[in-house]
Amino acid sequence: MTQRSAGRGLAVAYCATIFLSAFLLFQVQPLIGKYILPWFGGSPAVWTTCMLVFQVLLFAGYAYAHVTTQYLSPRQQGFLHIALLLLALVALPITPDPSWKPTNSDWPALKIILLTVACVGLPYFILSSTGPLLQGWFSRTHEGQSPYRLYSLSNLGSLLALISYPFVVEPSFSTATQSIMWSVLFAAFALLCAGSAVTMWRRASIPVKQSPVAVNVLDPGRPTWGMAGLWFGLAMTPSVMLLATTNQVCLDVAVIPFLWVLPLALYLLTFIFCFDSDRWYARRPYSIAAAVLLFLTVFLGSQGSQTSLTLQVVVYFSALFCTCMVCHGELVALKPNPKYLTSFFLTISAGGAAGGLFVGLLAPLVFVSYYELQFGIVGFAILYMCLRLHEDKVRLPVAAWCQPLLVLAITAVTVGIFSQFGRRATGSVAVARNFYGVLKVERLPNPQADRSMVRLAHGRIEHGSQFVSPDRRRIPTAYYSESSGVGQLMQRLRPGQPKHVGIVGLGVGTLAAYGQPGDRFRLYEINPDVISMAQEYFTFLRDCPAEQTIVTGDARLALEFEEPQQFDILVLDAFSGDAIPAHLLTKEALIGYLRHLKPDGLLACHISNLHFDLRPVVVGLANELKLISQIHISEANPDTGSFKAVWALLARDATVLSASVGIAAETRLQRNPIVWTDDRSNLFEVLW
Repeated sequence: MTQRSAGRGLAVAYCATIFLSAFLLFQVQPLIGKYILPWFGGSPAVWTTCMLVFQVLLFAGYAYAHVTTQYLSPRQQGFLHIALLLLALVALPITPDPSWKPTNSDWPALKIILLTVACVGLPYFILSSTGPLLQGWFSRTHEGQSPYRLYSLSNLGSLLALISYPFVVEPSFSTATQSIMWSVLFAAFALLCAGSAVTMWRRASIPVKQSPVAVNVLDPGRPTWGMAGLWFGLAMTPSVMLLATTNQVCLDVAVIPFLWVLPLALYLLTFIFCFDSDRWYARRPYSIAAAVLLFLTVFLGSQGSQTSLTLQVVVYFSALFCTCMVCHGELVALKPNPKYLTSFFLTISAGGAAGGLFVGLLAPLVFVSYYELQFGIVGFAILYMCLRLHEDKVRLPVAAWCQPLLVLAITAVTVGIFSQFGRRATGSVAVARNFYGVLKVERLPNPQADRSMVRLAHGRIEHGSQFVSPDRRRIPTAYYSESSGVGQLMQRLRPGQPKHVGIVGLGVGTLAAYGQPGDRFRLYEINPDVISMAQEYFTFLRDCPAEQTIVTGDARLALEFEEPQQFDILVLDAFSGDAIPAHLLTKEALIGYLRHLKPDGLLACHISNLHFDLRPVVVGLANELKLISQIHISEANPDTGSFKAVWALLARDATVLSASVGIAAETRLQRNPIVWTDDRSNLFEVLW
């Protein structure tokens, strides 16, 4: 009775340790991602690169668990793990040092990888090894009991961490406080894990014979290489779909922790369901649902950015969930005897890491646009067909009509996807992809020769355009027309006098159309490809008689290190997709901008957005810093190639603002003013 109670107590300790490790594992991911997001321009690739590091570290942790379980005695394994826990405690706290801030835009992915490994690498490695390691310990100390449900418990802790972060942790605590809290919890985990290790080697000094629990009927012995290949594919495909879906949604909506967390939570939820019990997964309904939703995903991808936010989120994330359910459900159906538990999880982690490497490193080098999601869909279809061909329980009459249909479906989806590639390439003058996204220069012909245009698109959002005709090419277009808020400002602020203008976000250089001899323009651009395309395919910069200086790198960081520039006008126009990086509209950011303005200088913020009403944020920040604000809205005009534009204009002196753009009618806000800071910003507050 005493031994049974001790066994139950040890099982509870295992459960608590696994749960806490998984919770910490997935709390630190959005924490580190949010911490360094402002340092690297707010690009969706920041999160993708962080995820790549986390997946590789997860694989390393699983490999460590597999090797130590196979080749070390329980006592040796316990001593080694306790030593690593002590080293990880020395590495605390995990707060990134400001010295890691990049001074230029060269190799941002490499810098993120090095930063993440240096700040959180060892603690994350230890946490990632806990799940398979303690499941192996459980098999040694609890003979005849299946350890696989502990994996479901691990994913439950991960899910709780992800759900609590955007709704509880992020709104309630600063990033610095989050870092301290995480470090304290890690210390508690280290004590709990060390205690479990000591108890394990005392109870498992003699290896026990494994009981054949949950042996898969298709694979009663040692897993074959073919089976391992299926495990690998069933783990890699959902990993690719997870990261590709997150990339796609962040590109078109916003780069915020919630849109990182939600797809990852759905991904983990499928692990929880599938590893908890067979009753959660049924192949036929989930396969049909996945097929329908993936078709809708392909269709939605061809419709452009005007699709509603709700529809995008529902379709993309539902397709991700059903795809992951199919892959993880089939993965559980092929799980081996617990004797091969660590090799099973090692293969799964290798597949996940391979998916991260594909999306995070290989795809930007191979593809000129965001094609990862489409390739993930094709890969899923091929993998599903391989599963059906592998399964010897399918009757021949069923296979006879099922397999041709699968081949036909794969062919149809592939043709549809690659036809999208062709349509996207039509009319393109140049295409470039790097860490910051996909840029494409396109010609827009018009029956009227003088109305033909060339434009720059970032993803599916236009970021500037220019008339091709020599007599119209100096007309400012898009969001920067003469009737826009910034156009009014550039024309009416001290006319005839030289102006010093700072511009955050180059675009195609449209604002240079307002430059006059004697003016000085200082342009900040983080994406080197934007600079080269603006100079090669557009003439705004070449035609501008003003003195021009282009600063490469994140504007906020560059301004932080520069001496006060004494700008007459500072224009904030740095966008990614249709998402404004939140770190450019915080209280700390505005204080930095004001340092570079003359006492009578003005700040112009471009806040046109499909999904978010940012006026309450700008007004709230203006009120907080005792500034005068004015919201200027101009309508579209096809004759001048201009769009509807919303600009927020801020000044220290009301007379300067009214003299520059006049006195506008008061804009009624639908929400109370909001103040964002670097530690706290919530885009849910400003959804249209």
